[in-house]
Amino acid sequence: MLGKTGNGKSATGNSILGRQCFESKFSPESMTVDCSKGKATVDGQRVAVIDTPGLFDTRFGMDQATKDVCQCISYAAPGPHVFLVVIRLGRYTDEEKQTVQRIQEIFGQAANTYSMVLFTGGDLLGDITIETFLAESPDLQELVARCNGQYHVFNNQLKDRSQVRELLQKIKDIVQKNDFKLRERGRGESERRRGIGRGRRYMRRERGRGRS
Repeated sequence: MLGKTGNGKSATGNSILGRQCFESKFSPESMTVDCSKGKATVDGQRVAVIDTPGLFDTRFGMDQATKDVCQCISYAAPGPHVFLVVIRLGRYTDEEKQTVQRIQEIFGQAANTYSMVLFTGGDLLGDITIETFLAESPDLQELVARCNGQYHVFNNQLKDRSQVRELLQKIKDIVQKNDFKLRERGRGESERRRGIGRGRRYMRRERGRGRS
């Protein structure tokens, strides 16, 4: 999970896993200062979620946050299967616009196909559908388009597990669809691993700059 501080990444991770794994409370500062991994069996399926510090947390700076995100890759073996770009419904900031760009910079353009926008605060929609909401926001439409049209809405206040099942099914569909397309081109899983390798090389390069 990637996103800005305060967008509900930790609470969303807890909702997906069905247990309190990540520290989550209303706060102006990110409760997550290091990458952390939570695991659970959800409807018979083994699920691992990695919570990351806010990419734009002013306490650490962009370079440190980027290194932390790259470090998370080692927690995700053999994945990651999907990047969940967590956006809270409401005002869409310039920082959030840069999140997907940052993912592409670290992991390459192929990361688009493995990215999904996860909107939190679904209760704020009221009687409005997410499609209607998106139709009124060209910026959000562009964000979703950059993530291959892949998105989901989450309400962390709900105890109904159907939203979790729907999310996991969408993730499974994304993985199967992308793997099928890549195999047709004769590359298969290697393409995704190449993106992961790119992230690791980025991290090593940044470390080298830090020593110089």
